[in-house]
Amino acid sequence: MAAKLIVGLGNPGPKYLWTRHNAGFIVLDRFAHLAGIQTTRKSFSGYYGEGDFEGNRLLLLKPQTYMNLSGRSVAEALRFHKLTTADLIVIHDELDIPFGQIKLKADGGHGGHNGLRSLHQELGSGEYKRLRIGIGKPLHGDMADYVLTNFSKDEMNELPKIVDGVVDALEMLIVEGLPKSMSLYNNKNLI
Repeated sequence: MAAKLIVGLGNPGPKYLWTRHNAGFIVLDRFAHLAGIQTTRKSFSGYYGEGDFEGNRLLLLKPQTYMNLSGRSVAEALRFHKLTTADLIVIHDELDIPFGQIKLKADGGHGGHNGLRSLHQELGSGEYKRLRIGIGKPLHGDMADYVLTNFSKDEMNELPKIVDGVVDALEMLIVEGLPKSMSLYNNKNLI
C-alpha cells in the first residue's frame, strides 16, 4: 500500500499556537486525534507519526523549522520514504480565501506564502495537493503581521466548526480523491 505524506504547516512554540498561520497545525492535530495517530515522534525536523486510516497508510508531519523553512522538513520525509510530490498533501492557511471557507487544489504557485515558497524551493515543484484554509485578509496593515496574530475572539468561537469541516474534507480527499473533494468543498462555507 502506497503511503501518503500529510503535512500541516505552522510555526513551533506556544507563542504561535492560535495564530492564523498555524491553521495547518491546528487541522492536522485534530485529524491525528480523531484518527488515533500520535504525532509526537521527533523526526524529519518536525513532529511525526504513522498510522492507517480507511485502508490508507498515512505519514503525518508538522515541520518544526518555522514556516519559511518548512520545505526542508517535507523534502527530508519524502526522500526517506521514497515518495514523490504526487503522494503529498499540504494543509495551510490562505489569505485569498474568506475566513470559514476552504479550497482544495492539485498544484500551483506559492502565492507569496513563505511555507509554500520553501516547499517549491526544496521540492523543485508545486505539483502536490493542497487543502487551503481561508483566514481572510485585513482591510489594511501588513500581511506578515496579520498572519502571525491570533484568531479573534469571534473567529475562535467558529474555529471548532471550521476545523471539523476541514477534517471532513481531508478525510474525503484521502479516501475518495481530489475531484470529488473539490466538487463538494470548494467555496463551501463551513460556518
